[in-house]
Amino acid sequence: MKIHHVGVAVDDLDAAIRLYTTAFGAELTHRASNEKDGLKAAFLRAGEAEVELLQPLRDDTPVGKFLAKRGPGLHHIAVAVPDIEKAIADARADGLEMIDQEPRIGLHGTRIAFIHPRSVGGVLTELVET
Repeated sequence: MKIHHVGVAVDDLDAAIRLYTTAFGAELTHRASNEKDGLKAAFLRAGEAEVELLQPLRDDTPVGKFLAKRGPGLHHIAVAVPDIEKAIADARADGLEMIDQEPRIGLHGTRIAFIHPRSVGGVLTELVET
């Protein structure tokens, strides 16, 4: 298993970018937004690690609801998989509950699918095809 990135929900994307670049020496590599999912994001690299900062555009989005319930912090862990269809099938075969029944395109431009947190110890887990 290889961790692809860690997603962190934030209230203020620009302030979070400043924090991660100044305090941790991370490099901003990309910004993206998705009106359908109601979020904007920044991708930062620090060595081999990548952090995805997520700010909701609206309160009724998954990240908006997450922030309202839990506040800023760890939102998800993304795991790199070579074949997302196989990873989804394997997850289902292991009894895991999928949020995404079929792969979709994520903000990285790659195919993704989420596993429900209640199936994996309370942490939202994203499968990312690499």
